[in-house]
Amino acid sequence: MCASNCDRCTGTEQTMTFSEVIGQEEVRERLMQMVSETRLPHALMLCGPSGVGKKALAIAFGCHLLSLNNASGLEEESAMLKKLEHPDLHFTYPTIKLPSMGSDHIPVSDDFARDWHELLMHGPYFSMDEWLTAMGAENQQAIITAGESDELVRKLSLKSSQGGYKVSIVWLPERMNIACANKLLKLIEEPPQQTVFIMVCEEPDKLLETIRSRVQRIDVKRLPVETIEQALTERRGIDPQQAHRLARLANGSWMKALQELQVGTENEQFLNLFIELMRLAYQRKVRELRKWSDTMAAFGREKQKRFFDFFLRLVRENFIFNFQQPDLCYMTQKEEDFARNFARFINEDNVIQLYELANLCIRDIGQNANAKIVFFDFALKVAASLKR
Repeated sequence: MCASNCDRCTGTEQTMTFSEVIGQEEVRERLMQMVSETRLPHALMLCGPSGVGKKALAIAFGCHLLSLNNASGLEEESAMLKKLEHPDLHFTYPTIKLPSMGSDHIPVSDDFARDWHELLMHGPYFSMDEWLTAMGAENQQAIITAGESDELVRKLSLKSSQGGYKVSIVWLPERMNIACANKLLKLIEEPPQQTVFIMVCEEPDKLLETIRSRVQRIDVKRLPVETIEQALTERRGIDPQQAHRLARLANGSWMKALQELQVGTENEQFLNLFIELMRLAYQRKVRELRKWSDTMAAFGREKQKRFFDFFLRLVRENFIFNFQQPDLCYMTQKEEDFARNFARFINEDNVIQLYELANLCIRDIGQNANAKIVFFDFALKVAASLKR
């Protein structure tokens, strides 16, 4: 349960308009100017870190384009847009293969349309892990398959229901396999009439260069602390002092700010695991470190990578804590309480080593290395890096 009445917990459905986007006025104005000046490209790519509002911007802009088709203001058309069930609005997103699917079946977005719609109607700010949970994934990595591009070709070949725009929103195109990427490239090179592709990308370097060169890239920056702080107080009713701390911790991500509001969040779990690791590593308790490694190995790979991101952040914050400059530290109260006694063990002698170690593990996990071996080796090396 959330500590406040957030929309995801109360089940409040939201209309996907620009009013749902936190900040990002500059990007919004740029998008609207493209339309007003009739120089809208057929393929856009919104790039930036997770949680800054790329997906929210893409959906709001897509709905705006489709609303231009509804010149007569038909209520039915408006209702479909509000529910994100418009026939000219198409979503593409990473999927998994469920055990119930046949051996010859290639998963596509339509297989999970209901799960996607239910999650989306509670707000456009959600993570890959939330999406994996909604799909019923266990220890799988979601991808966009070649079957997806075939479906897009079929859908976009149909005429617009209102004779105007057709909008294709592709969430995380960097997760396309090579077959899908090549087929999508051809579709972008020869787009159906009045079709606008809006890609929402976090790691553009993983996309084919030929795709990157054929889309207009718009960078969506991290949100200012002040913007997140204001949204927390006005939209979530958070106390100004708590809102300030949460906004600093969010590191420019509205999604991260929302996650910090929840009781028993993943970050709280990660903090307990971090503390356990450091205590066992300091005491050189190898058997217990193996048990800790087994616990970590049981998580899905996406969650494992997020733990290493959390580890990197706390290493940095504990290192900075030693300089006694509060304005430079970004920690929760619980993290700060632990840092008071622990921070001195993160110093010039090991901070770079710990950083390199965690980044190497992120790479190995991403390459499907054996998680038990990765985490146990990681734990032993952390133990070696800590000096009594």
